[in-house]
Amino acid sequence: MNLKIISYTLVLTVVSISVMSLAAGEIKAGFIYVGPIGDYGWTFAHDEARRIVDEEFDWLETVYVESVREGEAGTFIDQLVAQGCNVIFTTSFGFMDETIEAAARYPDVIFAHCSGFKRAPNSMSYMADFYQVYYLNGLMAGALTKTGKIGYVAAFPIPELKRHINAFTIGIREVNPDAEVHVRWIYEWFNPAAAKEAAEALIAEGCDVFAFTEDSPTVVQVAAENGLLSFGHYSPMYDFAPDYVVSGQIVHWDAIYRDFLTKIHEGVYTPGNLQHVDYWWLLSQGAVEVGAKPGMVINPGFEDDLKAVTLDHPTLGEISVYDLVFTRLNQMADPGITFDPFQGPVYDRKGNLRVPEGCWLSVDSLITMEWAVRGVVGPWPGEPEE
Repeated sequence: MNLKIISYTLVLTVVSISVMSLAAGEIKAGFIYVGPIGDYGWTFAHDEARRIVDEEFDWLETVYVESVREGEAGTFIDQLVAQGCNVIFTTSFGFMDETIEAAARYPDVIFAHCSGFKRAPNSMSYMADFYQVYYLNGLMAGALTKTGKIGYVAAFPIPELKRHINAFTIGIREVNPDAEVHVRWIYEWFNPAAAKEAAEALIAEGCDVFAFTEDSPTVVQVAAENGLLSFGHYSPMYDFAPDYVVSGQIVHWDAIYRDFLTKIHEGVYTPGNLQHVDYWWLLSQGAVEVGAKPGMVINPGFEDDLKAVTLDHPTLGEISVYDLVFTRLNQMADPGITFDPFQGPVYDRKGNLRVPEGCWLSVDSLITMEWAVRGVVGPWPGEPEE
């Protein structure tokens, strides 16, 4: 009993010191990662951004914990607070509830949760989201598939992945209306063996183009070994298969970390005014990029193929898929944003109208998405009955 009291008193003392440091503009930020920093995916990208801002700001010190299982984040939050962290980033959807619980325990510490939707006075949410980029990749995939079957190796059936798969499918079917996206769930964020097995199973089903959410280049490598095309995920993956990676999704988490930490340092954000702060940063904010590698929107080896596929587009007239990609990219990257992938009418695969004509989905609808669009094939846990 005495040991518990002593430990509790120590934590309170550390929190008090942390608040004093925060008021003085000094920040010690702790990052909790769901995977290893060497995964070359989600966690690698977050840690790369952490290192960028750590080097950039002399008033910032950062520490991290890697490979934390969902359900165990609370213990590591306690440890980071005890180490003097006054800002804590939790970087997995599955850490959401533990983050909100910790925010109540430590009201003077600032928390930031990635990819979720729950907030508190001292806890904001943030996301550099790929749904626009997946749509653009989908346009290319729809033009390049020969079988009409595109494979998707997916981690967990959460709204984030469902949103991305749906946007990818919408892009594919804008170019190739009869194409299908075959989904395999592996229930792991980082498991190269499971990703390899899923990719091989999809190849056996006849899929000839691949996208994925798993934090390694495994799917890219398996596809290339079979002479098939793919799209990189989170980190530039062109170098893993330069003859087969068409494009991909590249994240710039440092754009969000730089802005948020600077505002804390300047006193704009405090432990009492974060209840309604939600960074939902996309192409127009520079948080994400479409490309096989930075600055390469489309692998030059596939430019002629995409220029050769033309559409009689209902709103843009006769246009090549190559030009359609850049038209849509410019529309979404412009701060004025004049196009969205979930622009109605959008139906789910059960025939229900989800987005009426002339409407776009709200951010709340995007981040809580459970339904699947037409063209998605395979199990879809959590799919609404109607």
